[in-house]
Amino acid sequence: MASPLLITSFRPWKAHQGINSSDILIEQVATKLPENTISLRWLPVNFDLAPMQVINHIVQYRPKAVICCGMAENRNTLTVEQWGTYQDKKLATPINLKTLIKKTVHTHISNDAGDFVCNRLYYRVLKHLQQQSAIALFVHVPLITPANQAVVEFDFLKIVEHLNGESS
Repeated sequence: MASPLLITSFRPWKAHQGINSSDILIEQVATKLPENTISLRWLPVNFDLAPMQVINHIVQYRPKAVICCGMAENRNTLTVEQWGTYQDKKLATPINLKTLIKKTVHTHISNDAGDFVCNRLYYRVLKHLQQQSAIALFVHVPLITPANQAVVEFDFLKIVEHLNGESS
């Protein structure tokens, strides 16, 4: 089997949500993901536990690409994050994001992964992978509605397809 892809999602973190759009997306596209995909769903919304679980999976499965997904309820489209930051440190994904989103319909590049667990996870994964051949990306997922579901799924699968091919 080819080197796996690792895709992660979070559990809900606000009582009013009950769901996390990152996990809903992974569930909706599960049957369309490459067979070498490992899904790590329902990560705890915790600054230390989420990165530990993802890094443990990286060590165990040695994926060629890691796609961490989180919810951005105030965004309208998928956004791919350029940077993970921690205190005054900043790490960029090695992925050319302009090339990555060329075949998507409505995905944008973001330079702000926020200041919550998503950003911490991204930074820690990028830092862990600095000396390895694997690549990492953080994708923020908007609330999924009947109006945007098809394009969000299409774009996400294009991103996965690109990373699965690029990192082979």
